[in-house]
Amino acid sequence: MIWRARQHCIEFPRRPLVMGIVNINDDSFCGDGTLDPAAALAQARAQLQDGADIIDIGAESARTNREPISVPEEIDRLLPFLEKWPELSSRFNAPLLSINTWRSDVIAGVLPHGGDLINDISGLPDAFNAKLCAEHNAGLLIMHSVGQPKVPHTHVKYDSIMETLDRFFEQRLVLAESVGLPRENILLDPGIDFAKQQDDNLTIYRDLERLHRFERPILLPVSRKTVIGDVLGVPALERDPGTVACISAGMTRGAHLFRVHNVKAAVQAVKVLWAVDDVR
Repeated sequence: MIWRARQHCIEFPRRPLVMGIVNINDDSFCGDGTLDPAAALAQARAQLQDGADIIDIGAESARTNREPISVPEEIDRLLPFLEKWPELSSRFNAPLLSINTWRSDVIAGVLPHGGDLINDISGLPDAFNAKLCAEHNAGLLIMHSVGQPKVPHTHVKYDSIMETLDRFFEQRLVLAESVGLPRENILLDPGIDFAKQQDDNLTIYRDLERLHRFERPILLPVSRKTVIGDVLGVPALERDPGTVACISAGMTRGAHLFRVHNVKAAVQAVKVLWAVDDVR
């Protein structure tokens, strides 16, 4: 299975990729955000030194108890990082840069300046973002959710979350391909915690293999999620051990990428689990 994003071409099976999170905002739920471009670049550098394969930058928190920022403000937060990224990435082994945004106007404003992947948490309600990625040969991460981002959807109930994901990804893949985005450019994200309850999230971990029928790499955003806090009864900053447990569950069921805050712990977990599989 091939995944393409700009000049990158990655073939699976291989060791799962680790995506580090850099929040260029001041309201991250983990308190690790910064509005200082130099500080954001320093965070990215540290994560690359710890072994991150991808850096995911986002200028707006997904928290639903915060107001959305404007399109110009989001672009203004991202561009200084994008301008300095080539200098930083040249020191490492071809890391990828992911831009975590969902507004088409933002994507149109930043993709000409860089970025290999658009991490779209909107659920692709229309084809605009896919078309923009096609125009720049960028990768697109399609995440399952319900309704517009930045709006609480805790009331959503599913008869079967896995059947819902099956229908959702089937429709969105057709939509993306209809505007010229090759399927090889697409990643899938089941959207842990987004419009889902604890049982939904745990079912996704248990039955993740069901999504392999789409023959696309699967990213699990496992880091410090609410579902971990629900199970363990601990706050966000104490959820790294639970995050490693989710990585183990995901690798057992064939996940291809993991999005995390604690890159060092994730990289070590992935390498050890992969080595165990190599022994078989």
